[in-house]
Amino acid sequence: MILVGTFLLMTPAAAAGAPLGFVDALFTATSATCVTGLVVVDTGTALSPFGQAVVLVLIQVGGLGIMTYSSIFLLALGRRLSFRGEALLEDTIGRRERTSVGQLVRDVVLFTLAIEAVAALLLAGAFARTLPAAEALYHGLFHSVSAFCNAGFSLYSASLTEHRGSWWVNGTVIGLVTLGGLGFVVLEDLKGAWADWRAGRAVRLRLHSKVVLAGTLVLTVAGTAGIWLFERGNALTGLPPGEALLACLFQAVTPRTAGFNTLDYAGLTHTTLLLTLLLMFVGANPGSCGGGIKVTTAALVAALFRDRLLGRRRISLFRRTVPDPTVARAVTILLASFLFATAAVFGLLALEVGPVPHTAAGGAFLDYFFEVVSAFGTVGLSTGVTPSLSPPGRLLLTAVMFAGRLGPLTLAMAVGMREERDRVSYAQENLMVG
Repeated sequence: MILVGTFLLMTPAAAAGAPLGFVDALFTATSATCVTGLVVVDTGTALSPFGQAVVLVLIQVGGLGIMTYSSIFLLALGRRLSFRGEALLEDTIGRRERTSVGQLVRDVVLFTLAIEAVAALLLAGAFARTLPAAEALYHGLFHSVSAFCNAGFSLYSASLTEHRGSWWVNGTVIGLVTLGGLGFVVLEDLKGAWADWRAGRAVRLRLHSKVVLAGTLVLTVAGTAGIWLFERGNALTGLPPGEALLACLFQAVTPRTAGFNTLDYAGLTHTTLLLTLLLMFVGANPGSCGGGIKVTTAALVAALFRDRLLGRRRISLFRRTVPDPTVARAVTILLASFLFATAAVFGLLALEVGPVPHTAAGGAFLDYFFEVVSAFGTVGLSTGVTPSLSPPGRLLLTAVMFAGRLGPLTLAMAVGMREERDRVSYAQENLMVG
């Protein structure tokens, strides 16, 4: 999909002016397919309607996942997936029950299209205040798909800063980002819980859904409070209280992992950027459109830290013991992601800054650190350095986006499937730590 998108974006029909070069087209196609949102050319002005449509299709394909679309084509051809293929698809989407793959795919696609269609109409109603009806509908559709798929691509050069005070636009986008980042298994679980509640039955949620919902709530509240604390004397100065609160909430939600913004990140404080870095690294949830190491991974590592400090042998969440292999998988994902992101920061600094003294480089370190984590978490937020990257820097960031989209899931599946038995057991010897 990335290669097809690259060649389509290189055609004269895709550009509003001069056609895109290979590196810029590859960067844009990767960013769209990996639902990242980082851009080296302005989507609204540099691309033609055809080019924007290509980006929109890549976002939709990337959001739902290549596995889902491949299954649709196989089912349409009358072919069946193997048992392993069904297991991989269910692992990708997040559903564990052994159900019809066709029904599973239909549920995901119909649910996604229904949410995007309703949100597109809501956004079109807001955009129609300043745009013609047809153009407002198009803008509503584009931003609806981009928000639900957690892509962050916008037709506006300043993202959604012009709509910072609009509860209608902000509320719709926040809802889309949150729904797209929860994961299909959580949404299905909530649907079942709602049906139980209406029928007067006991409402029960899976452990996965409880951890996802609690983690999402904690990160959103903590992010909103932190941004207000660190920006009340800076970016929020002069804003009405309601607009300031809305801006803080928006900036707390979109790093996980949508990439829209209503405040200029180039003007935010270092503490806010560091807080945003942490939110981007954690990202969304398994089986969702978002990236990052995932909320459940962070929750498991935090529970491991807590229970080890308390001297507990088993790791538990919500009065449920989590299997040791799952905990080990979470630790592996965290360490591998940290090491990969660190290596990418080294590479980008070497390519873009080189042998320049720290005093002469200014704030380059934080800018490029922010850029790498944004790419790895498939977020799309930037302090503004993306268009100024050199071709090698853009290619490196392209690889980071690709790895960020596929890496954590691939690593989780690889660790879970490979269970090699120890052929040799060595004698034990203690080691001093700490």
